[in-house]
Amino acid sequence: MIKEAEQFADEDKKVKERVDAKNSFDGYLHSMRSAAEGSGENKGLSEKLDEEEKEKIMDALKDGQSWLDSNPEADAEEVKEKHKEIEGICAPIVSKYYQGGGDGGGGGGDDEEEEEAHDEL
Repeated sequence: MIKEAEQFADEDKKVKERVDAKNSFDGYLHSMRSAAEGSGENKGLSEKLDEEEKEKIMDALKDGQSWLDSNPEADAEEVKEKHKEIEGICAPIVSKYYQGGGDGGGGGGDDEEEEEAHDEL
């Protein structure tokens, strides 16, 4: 019975990691879309971006969302890898307009929360 519980605990941990990674990536996609489209608090960024930059960000976000939708069983590492790929496209563009302030992109605080959740296990 204990072995069974340990087995389920490992499976639960993997599921939680996958869900956390997907939520983090989805949140990043949403916040970047809002920033690029000029809705919410990030309206100023949208006005600063030129059309080419905006198009590059939106294409990356569409790619990320499409990948996320078509890979529902992707493990946490695969999701994190795709997240980093999309962030690698968007962050340099966004950071040009936020030099010296903030963390340069959305989703920075999610990693800390995720690490804290794993420490207790």
